[in-house]
Amino acid sequence: MLNKFFALLLLCWGVYGFPDGAPVDACVKDRPNQPNHGQHRTQPLSTLPYRVVASSSTFGPNSAITVTIEGAEPFKGFFIQARSVDRDEWLGSWEEAPNTTIHPECSAVTHADPREKTRATLVWRAPPNAQGRVYFTGTVLKNYGTFWANIIAEAPQDPSQLQILG
Repeated sequence: MLNKFFALLLLCWGVYGFPDGAPVDACVKDRPNQPNHGQHRTQPLSTLPYRVVASSSTFGPNSAITVTIEGAEPFKGFFIQARSVDRDEWLGSWEEAPNTTIHPECSAVTHADPREKTRATLVWRAPPNAQGRVYFTGTVLKNYGTFWANIIAEAPQDPSQLQILG
């Protein structure tokens, strides 16, 4: 009976994985920005039911860019990272938002609860005394076994198209 209890406990842990968001090692593991969910692998981006949109791809010192995730189907989680277009390095920081966890070590933000979401609005802040181009990449999870990785947020290329989504 005790063995069955432990087997059930392990099964439940494996199914729910990280309900409070991706751990910081998601930034640097063998498959960066992808969850380590056993045998589950990313779905083809052509089947992505969500939009990930950034309000801009260019920034000035301390400027803010809004990144929005939304779709017709609810999602359980996300992991989004800001990267420099020119150097492909982690860049800037995320502002605190409800039900999120920030990983400043790698300029990433993730969900902090397992509830279904229909929209997430996140704000990224550029570093002081810096300007350039940024892109936002990561993963959106419909559930533990169904996720899309290596997403790159859509963003206007012309600064005159800048708009704050929200």
